[in-house]
Amino acid sequence: MIELIQGIFLPFAGTVLGAACVFVLRGMLRMSVRRALTGFAAGVMMAASVWSLLIPAMEQAEDMGHWAFVPAVCGIWLGVLFLLFLDRTIPHLHQGSSEPEGPHASLRKTTMLVLAVTLHNIPEGMAAGAVLAGWLSGNGTVTAAAAFALSLGIAIQNFPEGAIISMPLRAEGVKKEKAFLYGVLSGVVEPLAAIFTIWAAGFVLPALPYLLSFAAGAMLYVVVEELIPEMSAGAHSNIGTLSFAAGFTVMLALDVTLG
Repeated sequence: MIELIQGIFLPFAGTVLGAACVFVLRGMLRMSVRRALTGFAAGVMMAASVWSLLIPAMEQAEDMGHWAFVPAVCGIWLGVLFLLFLDRTIPHLHQGSSEPEGPHASLRKTTMLVLAVTLHNIPEGMAAGAVLAGWLSGNGTVTAAAAFALSLGIAIQNFPEGAIISMPLRAEGVKKEKAFLYGVLSGVVEPLAAIFTIWAAGFVLPALPYLLSFAAGAMLYVVVEELIPEMSAGAHSNIGTLSFAAGFTVMLALDVTLG
């Protein structure tokens, strides 16, 4: 039970701690710092998609023989299309952009920024939930240590994400307490998505490989559509690429060492 609660809420704790940076740091994060943090988050998500989600999904479908890739392929596409649907139907505004995405809505800029971060926190919560569901199923392809490794990896990359949402809001004149609250709210969706995924997997356990791959596809969409462009925006710099590699290798090491 402790492992389950830990796996659900550890990623959210990373967001809360990151948002709390608004109380100890001043001013706007430098562009190079934001690039580094975004690149690191992208690397963690990419590695988690492969080692923590897609490989276990194919291992669970190994009884399909040469067709064991089918759940992974189908799940990836379902996850990508799901995030594309959310991207088109929920109004949001990415950091550093002046043009909102999604349908037109008369929402405040702060609300749109929070919605943008919330959107890519959904697949992270689903990923944690899917891996925990795999562990709870008891089929041996996902261990408690592997579930903890994924939750810890997401928590680590959520720390800079929490700072990336709260610090710019503070720099724009939002009070510290309110900027912190916005940062926290952007991460609330993660434990909710995790709990929903665990609940859904309980009804359709044979579909678990598809759920794991679905979460991977949704995370890959966020990395390619949002994080990589953000870490590469502006004047040419290699900081985002190097940070991506750092995040990728950290998550890889966590999964192999703890999983």
